[in-house]
Amino acid sequence: MNFIKIKFTIYAFWIIRGTLYKILIIHMLERTNCIFLCSSFTHYINQYKNSTMGLVGKKYPHISAGAVINGEEIVENFSLDQYIGKKYVILFFYPKDFTFVCPTELHAFQAKLEEFEKRGAVVIGCSTDTEETHLAWLNTPKEHGGIQGVTYPIIADTAKTISLNCGVLGGEYVFNNETRTWSFVGNPVAFRGTFLIDKEGIVRHESINDLPLGRNIDEYLRLLDAQLHVEKYGEVCPANWEEGEAAMFATPAGVASYLSQN
Repeated sequence: MNFIKIKFTIYAFWIIRGTLYKILIIHMLERTNCIFLCSSFTHYINQYKNSTMGLVGKKYPHISAGAVINGEEIVENFSLDQYIGKKYVILFFYPKDFTFVCPTELHAFQAKLEEFEKRGAVVIGCSTDTEETHLAWLNTPKEHGGIQGVTYPIIADTAKTISLNCGVLGGEYVFNNETRTWSFVGNPVAFRGTFLIDKEGIVRHESINDLPLGRNIDEYLRLLDAQLHVEKYGEVCPANWEEGEAAMFATPAGVASYLSQN
């Protein structure tokens, strides 16, 4: 097998990220003694495994996609990089525009937007719909099931790669070697994933709800308050902690003191 064909095959499968077929390619490369390519591809496999595991404590996956901002303007190449060193980010995924639970969540985030902004955070939504569909939904009144009045950015993950990289896509692509065709197993939309990202671009919280389960927006304010407290005071925040309550230092004496008073 010549080098060009092997390289093309590797890149094709890397884009689709079908784990089973990556393993088969590695086996094929080993049989053809392509040691260098096999080593490189193993590196890509490890990258893939890391990206699909939890993102907490890691840099958020790179995002560059179309989006609607200010409830009315379509922009290209919207990226979270613009907030590095400046803002905390609440990035939330939802399944589809023009659906049922989704508008209640988007309106709920909008209702709390000022509270997030007071804490130095931005709110960003994302689904696998197009920018044009986002805009149409934004122009639909609330009483007709729309999200008119929402002003924070909404990303259009039409390639589904953002959802895939963040581990919230509701299925996976599968290649049928006999028919030489691709199919999607599962639901090709995003689950209700939510990520708290600090000013350095590190994910500090992630949670994923199934499609029928709406979020409690106040919980993300509480988590943001906790992150701000940890950074400011060097303390850790116990169960059910809320702003203004006692926290503790992460030491035996600290937990003993806290538990003796609570």
